[in-house]
Amino acid sequence: MQTDTSNAAELDGAMGAMPLLAAAELQDHLMTVTNDLERLQRLLDDAGEALSTHFYSASGQVMTLLSGSDGSAASEGLKQIMQDIAGAITALQFQDMATQLIAHTSQRLRNCADQLARDTFGMDDEDGVAVVEIAPLRPNPVTQDEMDAGSIELF
Repeated sequence: MQTDTSNAAELDGAMGAMPLLAAAELQDHLMTVTNDLERLQRLLDDAGEALSTHFYSASGQVMTLLSGSDGSAASEGLKQIMQDIAGAITALQFQDMATQLIAHTSQRLRNCADQLARDTFGMDDEDGVAVVEIAPLRPNPVTQDEMDAGSIELF
C-alpha cells in the first residue's frame, strides 16, 4: 500500500509541475516575441531614418535644380520627381505608425509575461511584491490599417 501512496504523490507532483513547466515555457515564448518585436522596431527606426535623410536630401537637390530651371520639359520632370518624393515621405508616416503599434504590442506582451510570472511563480520575495507594469489602456494606438491616398491622421 505504501507504494500506491508514493505513486499517487508522484503523480500529483508531476501534474502540479506540468502547469508550472507550461507557464514557464509560455513566459519564455512571450519574452522571445517581445525581444523580436523590439529588434524589429529598431530596424524600422533605422530604415525610416535613412530613408528620411535620403528623401530630404534628394528633395533639396531637386528644389535647387527647379529654382534654376527655365520651365522646360526637364523642369516638369523635376516637378514629378518632387511629387514622388513627397509621396515617399508620406509613406514614411506609416513607418511611424508601425513603430507605435510594435511598441504597444510589445508592452502588452511584456505585461502578459510579467503577470504570468507573478501569478504562476509567486514572484514576491523579501523585497516586496513583484511589480507588473499596467497594460496599455487603449487596445490599439493606431487606427489606420492601410496606406490609401487621402488624409492621414498625424499625431
